[in-house]
Amino acid sequence: MDWFGKMLNLPISFLFSGGGGGGVLQGTTCEAILCTLTAARDQMLDKIGRENMGKLVVYGSDQTQSSLQKAAKIAGINPSNFRSLLTTKSTAFGLSPNSLKSAIQSDIKFGLIPLFFCATIGTTSSNAVDPLGPLCDIAKDYNILVHIDAAYAGSAFICPEFRHFLQGIEGANSFSLNAHKWFLTTLDCCCLWVKEPSALIKALSTDPEYLKNKASDSNQVVDYKDWQIALSRRFRAMKLWLVLRSYGVSNLRNFIRGHVKMAKHFEGFIAMDKRFEVVVPRNFAMVCFRISPLMMGNANQKLLGEEDANEFNRKLLESINATGRVYMTHAVVWGVYVIRLAVGATLTDYCHVNKASKEIQEHAHTMQ
Repeated sequence: MDWFGKMLNLPISFLFSGGGGGGVLQGTTCEAILCTLTAARDQMLDKIGRENMGKLVVYGSDQTQSSLQKAAKIAGINPSNFRSLLTTKSTAFGLSPNSLKSAIQSDIKFGLIPLFFCATIGTTSSNAVDPLGPLCDIAKDYNILVHIDAAYAGSAFICPEFRHFLQGIEGANSFSLNAHKWFLTTLDCCCLWVKEPSALIKALSTDPEYLKNKASDSNQVVDYKDWQIALSRRFRAMKLWLVLRSYGVSNLRNFIRGHVKMAKHFEGFIAMDKRFEVVVPRNFAMVCFRISPLMMGNANQKLLGEEDANEFNRKLLESINATGRVYMTHAVVWGVYVIRLAVGATLTDYCHVNKASKEIQEHAHTMQ
């Protein structure tokens, strides 16, 4: 975990070596968020009393992955105290710091207690990026713990040219990414780094007689049972270790950069065809696009309403996927149905991207 953390250029405060923090391999993002949220919950309840559990509030944006809401449910947060804050196209669907601050102030006014905020780098729907620095500053002002979810996009930060998205991470309390998404590692392998392992251990540890041993009692080992939900662990470290040792930093960077270049290449095809539009800015290797409401036919222009455009794009995606030659997914962002092409498979090359572009354009032409 320290090797990988150093590749990502994480602040030393997240590492075992010299910073007092450390990393653990979880199964999924939901587990990582649940563990950090549970630690935050117990820290707060130790201060305010268990009887105030119903006042705790959790924050994310409307683009935050559903893992946050699920973790909040499991951790016992009152469902009415879960805040899904609105994002807009004007901020490329990143969360506005003003929105977070307003929500916090409103909750405090009504006697609630802000507890936990999850920022996202590379949201599931659109790959949007929350502005970490300003958001972490606001969270600090109100003593809110911050987790950063970079499940998909986090792997890109081994490349220096993407690290600007991490500006402000030093203000967060924990950070996670899924190596099984874009780092050549098989499912499951979620990497979680925390600044205060002691908070996790206090919240999650158990100490039955049959588990006691000298190595754990004397802190000679990291007893990972106290960093996770389950008692037993898979040997996830081996597969991540093999990826790091087999490829090396340079080859892993080339792998990531290659996918980003292919996505940019596909984006170029979309830009040249006036029937299509890129709905949200491409930050990494996923392109969100659609047939525009203003469709260009062979000789005529046909103006579609948003509902008609959404239905047209839904049918277009179904038609393309039904061929078995290309598979893409969709999302609805601000009421707009978008088609998502993600470059991420190990063997994907330019020939595949070119074929996908041709397939998309031919189906669009046939449906018109």
